[in-house]
Amino acid sequence: MAAGKEIRGKIKSVENTKKITKAMEMVAASKMRKAQDRMRSARPYSEKVRQIVGNLSKANPEYTHPFMERNDAKTAGFVVVTTDKGLCGGLNTNVLRAVTNQLKELQGQGQGAEVVAIGNKGLGFMNRVGAKVVSSVTSLGDTPHLEKLIGPVKVLLDAYTEGRINAVYLCYTKFINTMKQEAVVEQLLPLSSTELQSGAGGRDWDYIYEPDAPAVIDELLLRYVEALVYQAVAENMASEQSARMVAMKAATDNAGNVISELKLVYNKTRQAGITKELSEIVAGAAAV
Repeated sequence: MAAGKEIRGKIKSVENTKKITKAMEMVAASKMRKAQDRMRSARPYSEKVRQIVGNLSKANPEYTHPFMERNDAKTAGFVVVTTDKGLCGGLNTNVLRAVTNQLKELQGQGQGAEVVAIGNKGLGFMNRVGAKVVSSVTSLGDTPHLEKLIGPVKVLLDAYTEGRINAVYLCYTKFINTMKQEAVVEQLLPLSSTELQSGAGGRDWDYIYEPDAPAVIDELLLRYVEALVYQAVAENMASEQSARMVAMKAATDNAGNVISELKLVYNKTRQAGITKELSEIVAGAAAV
């Protein structure tokens, strides 16, 4: 029964794996609810900031912030948001594939790229493909902190203000629902006037500024860009927990199927051994 013993060992191993994947599924489901609540609670702030900035841009057409001006630099910047851990299906693969396609397209146009990596998976991938990583942040945990994101992202914002890069793209996984997440590569800078005015509500507002309009607009546009980055990280974290829950549920179901198949093989092997022993006993008795 050496074969039967080996099969029992495989069954035990798969059962242990099933317990682990089931526990990870339950943990991901718990974290997913918190991540979704955090993501939804951040949306009203970003929408309100967009509305105020849109009103200010319409109220002061004579002043143009550097974030809204285009330049002729031959380098683009990318903020790539990925996860720190794996076991979340094709979440990171999809967004990194979209970033790679965008990099190839820019390379074909003779442009370079600078990358800010948020998340360990994106940092490792960008280093492997030879991209120029100017800053990075990892180990964000389950809760995004804006103070950890401002420093790395500010490297690209300063480079854009100085005219060293011509655009900044934000690459992350957008949360659609529990079963669907979408890889997104959207332009962060330069800010388009139509995008800002889409949140203005169709009204013209007048403001009293202290100390002056340029100082207020400069600060608000910076807060607006930071809000977009924070929202992208929150969306990515919600997508990560949803994808991990689905992946671990699929792994648990597959482990159950493997256990059923192994038990069937074990029972057949055991029955064949019993039948062989009975046949030998009967044959021996008949010979006597």
